[in-house]
Amino acid sequence: MKNRKIKNSELNRKSVEEFKEAKKTPIIVILDNIRSLNNVGSVFRTSDAFLIEKIYLCGITAKPPHKDIQKTALGATETVAWEHVEDTLDLVEKLKEDNVKVFAIEQAEGAVMLNDFNPEIGEKIAVVFGNEVKGVQQKVVSASDGVIEIPQAGSKHSLNISVSTGVILWDLYSKLKAADYSSADGHGH
Repeated sequence: MKNRKIKNSELNRKSVEEFKEAKKTPIIVILDNIRSLNNVGSVFRTSDAFLIEKIYLCGITAKPPHKDIQKTALGATETVAWEHVEDTLDLVEKLKEDNVKVFAIEQAEGAVMLNDFNPEIGEKIAVVFGNEVKGVQQKVVSASDGVIEIPQAGSKHSLNISVSTGVILWDLYSKLKAADYSSADGHGH
C-alpha cells in the first residue's frame, strides 16, 4: 500500500516520564490573558510537540485541570511544565533579569518578520502571545527585547492564537534544530 498511514502505536512517542527527562528546546511560551480554553489546550499540545521548556499562564488565562483545556491538550498538561503568574509584565522583567530574551508576537513598529528572525544559539528565549482581541498588552510589548511578526499576505489582520503559536514554535524549533545539527558536524557556530 502506497503511503500507508502510520498508527499512533507505531509513532514511537515519548512517555510522560521520557518527556520530562528529555532535553528541552530553550523556548518559554507566555500566554498574556488568553480567554479561550481551547486555545490554551492547543498551545499545550503544540508545546509538547516541540519539547518546549515551560508555559506561563498569565492574568485571566485559564489553568489546568479544566475539561475544555483537556479536550484540545490531549494530555499535554501532564508533560509540559507550566505555572500561573498574575502579572505578565512582572514575569517579563523577571525573565529578562535571568538573561532570557523576551519577544512579543505582535504587529508593532520595529517588528522583525519571522522569516528574518534568527534565534541566538545557546540563548533561551521567551515568546509572548496576546489576548484574542487586544493582542499583547502594550506595556508588555514595550518591555520586551523585541517584537516578531508573522508575515501575512491575505486580507485578515491576524491569526488565531493557537495557529500563531504553531507557526512561531515550528519556525523557532526548526531554526534551533538546524543550528544544532550544523554545530554537531563541526560546521556550526
